[in-house]
Amino acid sequence: MTGCLTIAGLGPGSSDHITPAVEQAIAVATDVVGYIRYVARIAPRDGLVLHPSDNRVEADRARHALDMAAAGRRVLVVSSGDPGVFAMAAAVYEVLETDPTRWQDVDITVLPGITAMLAAAARVGAPLGHDFCVINLSDNLKPWAMIEQRLRLALQADFAMAFYNPRSKSRPEGFRKTMQILKSFGEGNRPVIFARAVSTPDESIMIVPLAEAQPDMADMQTVVLVGSSQTRTLSHKGAVLAYTPRSVKG
Repeated sequence: MTGCLTIAGLGPGSSDHITPAVEQAIAVATDVVGYIRYVARIAPRDGLVLHPSDNRVEADRARHALDMAAAGRRVLVVSSGDPGVFAMAAAVYEVLETDPTRWQDVDITVLPGITAMLAAAARVGAPLGHDFCVINLSDNLKPWAMIEQRLRLALQADFAMAFYNPRSKSRPEGFRKTMQILKSFGEGNRPVIFARAVSTPDESIMIVPLAEAQPDMADMQTVVLVGSSQTRTLSHKGAVLAYTPRSVKG
């Protein structure tokens, strides 16, 4: 008997942001595989086996999930946000490509989720209302030189930007360098949104001009949004909002 593998996004944190399709996948799964913090969001029940693991073993996790599905289990691999955005969907397909015949009978489905980037943008208005790009600032899987090149090209193209994994205790220098590159373009009024733990009880959101942004305003639970030169801020009912107009002046 051949099972199936579903790769699902649990959203940014609140259960309100889990889609009905993902809720159904959780309800029928026999096994849930994922990073410890994400698996902890799944309620235990009879007939369900939870397989939490460290965040640095993505390939092992994907291989284990594929093998269980091939053995007839209904396996759910969970990520936060959307599984296709710097998460487990790519990891599963990377492993699948190493030995496609081994798992050729496994049905694989990817279920989208609400990303931290989109949840943060919604909290403050519409800063991603026009063209934007998303950059993972971690240099664990790619060289810093590539990150820097992409930052500079994004600035030249005048994209709004969303940054994932901005600053960890083990690599604080990357975000400091990112801030230096952003500020070197001399557009200090661009709004920068620091959105930490969006949709959870620990949520905190801060909007500051780029000139006032500091590296220690972010950590690994923060998604950082940087406006383009067109992004504006306004006050509404006592709150500061940010949005990027849908049209660009030539």
